[in-house]
Amino acid sequence: MIINQKFFVSGFSSLIHLAPNMDTLVAMGSFASFSWSVYVLFMMTKEHAGKFAMTDFYFESAGMILTLITVGKMLEARSKGRTTDALKSLMKLAPKTATIIKDGNEITVPIEQVQKGNIFVVKPGENIPVDGVIIEGVTAVNESALTGESIPVDKAEGDIISAATVNQSGYIKCEATRVGQDTTLSQIIKMVSDAAATKAPVAKIADKVCGVFVPSVILIAVIVVIAWLILGKSFGVALSYGIAVLVISCPCALGLATPVAVMVGNGVGAKNGILFKTAVSLEETGKIKIAALDKTGTITKGEPEVTDIIPAEKFTEDELIDCAYSLEAKSEHPLAKAIVKFAKDKNFMLHDVKDFKALPGNGLKAMLSDDEIELTGGSVKFISEKFSVNEKIINDAENLASNGKTPLLFVEGKKVLGIIAVADVIKDESSRAIKELQEMGIKVVMLTGDNERTAKSIGNLAGVDEVIAGVLPDGKENVIRELQTEGKVAMVGDGINDAPALTRADIGIAIGAGTDIAIDAADVVLMKSDLTDVPTAVRLSRATLKNIHQNLFWAFIYNVIGIPLAAGLYGLKLDPMFGAAAMSLSSFCVVTNALRLNLFRK
Repeated sequence: MIINQKFFVSGFSSLIHLAPNMDTLVAMGSFASFSWSVYVLFMMTKEHAGKFAMTDFYFESAGMILTLITVGKMLEARSKGRTTDALKSLMKLAPKTATIIKDGNEITVPIEQVQKGNIFVVKPGENIPVDGVIIEGVTAVNESALTGESIPVDKAEGDIISAATVNQSGYIKCEATRVGQDTTLSQIIKMVSDAAATKAPVAKIADKVCGVFVPSVILIAVIVVIAWLILGKSFGVALSYGIAVLVISCPCALGLATPVAVMVGNGVGAKNGILFKTAVSLEETGKIKIAALDKTGTITKGEPEVTDIIPAEKFTEDELIDCAYSLEAKSEHPLAKAIVKFAKDKNFMLHDVKDFKALPGNGLKAMLSDDEIELTGGSVKFISEKFSVNEKIINDAENLASNGKTPLLFVEGKKVLGIIAVADVIKDESSRAIKELQEMGIKVVMLTGDNERTAKSIGNLAGVDEVIAGVLPDGKENVIRELQTEGKVAMVGDGINDAPALTRADIGIAIGAGTDIAIDAADVVLMKSDLTDVPTAVRLSRATLKNIHQNLFWAFIYNVIGIPLAAGLYGLKLDPMFGAAAMSLSSFCVVTNALRLNLFRK
C-alpha cells in the first residue's frame, strides 16, 4: 500500500473533485479492506475476541487489489513507445558546418552563420549544407534524403540543390537561397512536429466505461450497507457486505483486459518481425480502410537491376555486356553499379580502359587499352546525337522507357552494339501483399516522387488501386490528409521523405531496412522489410482487438454475477476469502484468454 500510494492520492483526490476514476475504486476497495481488517484485529485482541474470526480479515484483498492493478499498468507501460525520437533524428541530418567563399578564400563556418546570398562550395562526398542554386560545376546529387529515390540526379549550372542531400561526384560552387528554418529539411522537421501535435489520442475502452462503472459501484456499495442496516443487521455486518461489493467489483479484470492482450499481441508481432510501438497503434492498425504505399524501397527493391539486354543486329549479348562492363566499371553511378554487378555475376572478364570520362546527364567515354577503340555509353538522346542509331533500337528504347525502365545504349567505335535496360524492380512479395490487403477490404494507393509514366508502369505491375506520382515530401503529407476524408489511413514507407506522411497518417508503418527517421516516425516497424507483413499486421491487430472485446465482456459478466452475490442478494454472505479468489479467477480468465493470441499464425 505504501509502494502504491499513488492509487490513494489519485483515487481520493478525484473522488473529492467528484470525478471518480479507476484509481478511486482501487483505493476505496483496498483502503476499506485494510481499515476494516485493522478494526477486526484490534477487536480480537480485546474483550470481543469471540465476536470475530480470522475469516473476517480482508488484508490479502487489500494487497491483491493493488498488486494485480499494478501488474496491469506495468504491462501497459511496457507496450508504450517513444514519441520524440523522429524529430531528434531529423535534426541530426542537418549539416553542422559549411564551406563559404569569403574574400576569395574558402573558409569553414558554423551552419548558423550562412546567410542568404552567400557563395558556398561542396566537394564530392559532402552533404549540401543549405538550399541553393549551382553557379559553377556539374555533379550527381543523391537526393534520397528528401525524395526517397535511390538514383542520383545529375545537376549543372542553374539547377536547385537542397540541404542534407549528398554531392556524389563533382566540385560545385553554389549560391545560398534558403537558410535556417527556411530550408526544405527544416520544413520537413516542422511538418513532422505539427502532425505529431495534431494526432488525436485514442481513449481506452475500459477508461470510458469506468466513467460510469466506478460511481455505480460506489453507489451500490453504499446502498447495500444502508439496506442491511435497515434490515436490522449490525453496522459491522452491513459494512462487511459493502466492502465485499467493493472488493469483488474492483476492476482488476477490467484493468488487465486491454494491457494483457496488448502485451501478448506485441509478443506475437515481434516473433513475426512486426513491432507495434504503442498499445494504440496495435489497436488502430486493424481499423484502416486505405493503405498508402511508397514506391521506392517499399514496393520496389530500391536498387537498380539489369532487366533487359537487347543486342543490335549482327551483335551478341556477350559483346554488348563486354563493352558495357568495361565502360561502366569505372563509374560510381548506381545505374553503372547495376550493370557491373550483373556482369560479375555472369563471370564476364573486365578489359582495361584508359582516358575514362564521365559526361554528367549524358553518359561515359573511354578507350580500350589494348585495341585503342573508343567505347561510349549513355542515354538514347546522347547516343542518337553522336552516332547513327537505327529505328528498331530507338523503338525498343522507347518501349522500355514506357515500362518504367532506363534504357542505356552502348557503342564500340562507331558501331551501336545495343541496349541494356536498368530499372528499380518490384519486390517478389509486393503483388501478393497488395492483393491480400485488397481482399481484406483495404484500398491500396501508391505514392511516389517519380515521374507519372514510370509510376503507372510499376503500379500496374504491382496491382494497386490508385497511383499518385510526382509527389514531394510536403505533397505526400497533403495526400494523406486528403485520403483521411475517406477513412483511416496507413502510410507504409522507408525514406526520410516519408516521415511527415508517416506521422500524419492514422498509422505509420516503416519498412525495417529504411532510414532511422522513417522508423522513428512510424507507429509500426516491419523488421524483415517484407511487404506481406503489412496485411499480417492488420490481421494481428484485428485479432488483438477482438480479444480485448472478449476480455472486457468476461470482466463485465464477472461483475454482473459477482456484485449481487457480494451484496447478499442470493441469500449468501460472501466470505472475503472467496471474494478474493473470485477476483483472482476473473483476472486469470482474462489472462488465459489473451494467451490464445499465441496461436496466431502469419
